[in-house]
Amino acid sequence: MAEGEREPGRGMVDRSEGFGERLLGVLLDRAHEMPPQLIAPLIAEEVAGVGGRDVSILLQDYAQLVLAPLPGRRLVVAGPELISDSHAGEAFLTAAPVEVAHDDGSVRMYLPLLDGSDQVGVMVLTLDTVDDDDRRLLRRLASLVADILVTKHTYTDQFFQARRREPMSVAAEIQWSLLPPLAMSVPQLSVAGILEPAYRIAGDSFDYALNESVLHVAMIDAMGHDLGAAAMATIAIGAYRHARRADVDLAEIYAFMDRAIAGQFGPDRFVTAQMMRLDTATGRLQWVNAGHPAPLLIRDGRVLHPLEGPTTLPVGFGGEQPRMSEHQLQPGDRLLCYTDGVIEEHVAGQEPFGEEQLIRCVERMMHQASGVRAEVRWLSHRLLEERGGLTSDDATLFLIEWRGSAADHLAAPR
Repeated sequence: MAEGEREPGRGMVDRSEGFGERLLGVLLDRAHEMPPQLIAPLIAEEVAGVGGRDVSILLQDYAQLVLAPLPGRRLVVAGPELISDSHAGEAFLTAAPVEVAHDDGSVRMYLPLLDGSDQVGVMVLTLDTVDDDDRRLLRRLASLVADILVTKHTYTDQFFQARRREPMSVAAEIQWSLLPPLAMSVPQLSVAGILEPAYRIAGDSFDYALNESVLHVAMIDAMGHDLGAAAMATIAIGAYRHARRADVDLAEIYAFMDRAIAGQFGPDRFVTAQMMRLDTATGRLQWVNAGHPAPLLIRDGRVLHPLEGPTTLPVGFGGEQPRMSEHQLQPGDRLLCYTDGVIEEHVAGQEPFGEEQLIRCVERMMHQASGVRAEVRWLSHRLLEERGGLTSDDATLFLIEWRGSAADHLAAPR
């Protein structure tokens, strides 16, 4: 056997130059028009082509508690893996591969499935041996698998069904179909959001877009907790996106959303909202608050204060032209946006949860998790515990971290 080759059937089955590129190209070509139900066996087949076996595809459930197995021929389908206490969960939260060596010398690989910076799930497989070339190829393979899953999920219910761990209300179904990816990360900033109760959410929603160097964010809370609230939230987010894409200022966005809600639902229904623009090159933040809780400014692991400013009437009540607030962020600052269900939850006859308890939990969060995706997930689950498991109202969180301008990152020592 020539030096550098491996015994057939062990580890990578082909070490020739360009093998990895050919394998990825074949997977991409074959997946292009393949029916969704055949994607799982195709992935297993391609993994076998690199010497892997016992393949599992794990997808995040809607409550962000477990990674649920995707069923499919040639895939290993076991029980769900806890995100908070498993090798798969570690790979998911850190967006980095995790390797576990077995007594027989084989290695169980947990590879995060990243669509851009959004964590889709984790691909798990076993190799008899692994080296840096294997790791490099498997990272690329996992990235391609994530892209394929994201593309194919719009053609089938299979992936939605795998992620569901309990029945979902119609209102929640509408809200989940409305959302952008739950997380995004680029060198200048990172964002992440979470909805609670995941399977019964009704009137809360959020939206964001990164256009050139400007991050646009909206967070809304539609009146009620029923199908009507989901309908209002849908129109509010649709109106926000329409106005945002027309490139008008925040005051005009508010006016457009206000007319849309008032025209459709009349004077007795409303949506609280907060619309923001963050210049990622400078850290200059602008916002309009329409009856919504003020976001918390977090710096160096502590909540400095809520970002108070002038407020106008909720969307749908026909408020006057709102005044825009401004604040200059520092690199590393975080903003926590939330809906009132987070602080107003209470047991009958007792005091509401309140902003002070929220702040205490936020400051604990900074020492318990790392990265906005893990932080907002930890905070949401911790808040649920602190409120005694109560979720009588929607309780949504959206966390923004500004890391500094692109020039700051280019100048940083490596």
